[in-house]
Amino acid sequence: MSVEKRSTSTYIDSRWIDGASGASLVSSDPSTGSPLGEVVTSSVEQVDAAVASAQRAFRSDEWRSWGPQQRADALNRFADILQREMEPLARLIASEVGTPIAACRSMQVGGPIEVLRWYAQMAVRGPRGGYEQALGHYDTPVASGSLLRYEPVGVVACLPAYNYPLNLLVWKLGGAIASGCTAVVLPSPQGMWSTLRIIELLDEVGLPEGVVNLVVGGPEVGIHLTGHPDVDLVSFTGSDAVGAQVMAQGALGSLSKAVLELGGKSPNVILPSADLAATVGASILRFARNAGQGCAAWSRILVPEDQVDEFCRLADEFIAGVVVGDPQDEASVVGPVISEAHRARVEGWVEELLARGATWGAGGGRPEGLDEGSYLRPGVLRGVDPDDPLADTEFFAPIAMVFGYRDVDHAVELANNTRYGLASNVFGPLDEAIAVARRIRAGTVTVNGGSGMRPDAPWGGPGRSGVGRELGEDGYAEFFEVKHIQYALAGITRPPGT
Repeated sequence: MSVEKRSTSTYIDSRWIDGASGASLVSSDPSTGSPLGEVVTSSVEQVDAAVASAQRAFRSDEWRSWGPQQRADALNRFADILQREMEPLARLIASEVGTPIAACRSMQVGGPIEVLRWYAQMAVRGPRGGYEQALGHYDTPVASGSLLRYEPVGVVACLPAYNYPLNLLVWKLGGAIASGCTAVVLPSPQGMWSTLRIIELLDEVGLPEGVVNLVVGGPEVGIHLTGHPDVDLVSFTGSDAVGAQVMAQGALGSLSKAVLELGGKSPNVILPSADLAATVGASILRFARNAGQGCAAWSRILVPEDQVDEFCRLADEFIAGVVVGDPQDEASVVGPVISEAHRARVEGWVEELLARGATWGAGGGRPEGLDEGSYLRPGVLRGVDPDDPLADTEFFAPIAMVFGYRDVDHAVELANNTRYGLASNVFGPLDEAIAVARRIRAGTVTVNGGSGMRPDAPWGGPGRSGVGRELGEDGYAEFFEVKHIQYALAGITRPPGT
């Protein structure tokens, strides 16, 4: 089979150039296993050149002259371009990631458009309190006043994960542009084909030379970028194991700031007072959407002990009606996981749990009639020991585990029995569910399913879920350094120049 091979994989100083590593990466369609395209990767010397380009742009008079409104206008232009290209982009991401097209339009493209428009508003508003804020007078040892200035942190290394290649890129790149930073993008090898197209579209926006750069490669390129002494902020989404390495590399390279979103094993607490039947569909769709390849998937379902059998019965009935199939088919609800290698890894974990006494409570296994592609049928395992290491392992697949609990205190104990803390959900009457939500250690707790992702709310969590936040006022603040300007008053009643 002929595979498109692209040599111009590297974007430096606002120009496409050939990758110089002499190696290549192949992106494949997980629904068939067939290659989508081959990319000649960047060399470590090109990583140096990309960082230098971003640093020159950050220091340039041209980029510094772009005020908040100009940066906002650029972000809105990018959003307009993505809106124009929504259908072909959604089709491309469906091919590379496996997200079913019916969900891909909103989850993979529509969400990023909303985030870009929110960042455009934030560019004008500035971080919480504005770009410059006056503090009250201070009288020790002499009367003084102070200003706090919020200034862009500098060069941002943006490393999004493959599962939401545009979404996660926009969370990072949108904040960088809005704040006045510059960026070097390194996509996941499994999301690079989509990212190349996204950067081509960004090129239409007309940003100053070097504000955004792109390199492509594997671990060697990633290590060189995240440990680069001229990178000021590393924004990474991926596994906690790799995130720990990224943080260490940044510390060794330049003591750069790090924002790390590293996944979760999110609990879904169904309270005794909840309508059990009404929770089943939402519970399954939230751990199975995007084939379970989402860090906030509700992959641990907590049900009263005397309702576990009924939950599993209802879940099995619901899963029987979930269409697993071709991501390009409008009827598909669950597509493939990212690769055959990942499916094999997940199936190995399942076999370990089954050998230790777990059973399928609902669904599970491979879907019938799909001989090509890395498909898995949604499934719920029961009988897993909550202290088993695999009970706290992020599968990144459409598989959940159900655990019975004795009472609400036990449910909270099980919910918090994790190294992670990204997200959670509670089903039940509102007041009761919110009271339980307050007791769960997680960065986001939805009640009765919550709603959509809000750009103005922070995303992230404690424990192995990472460091820092993305989105919201807290996430936008990550792109800034704060400068304290203090002046003796000595009869001056206001700061010079104000």
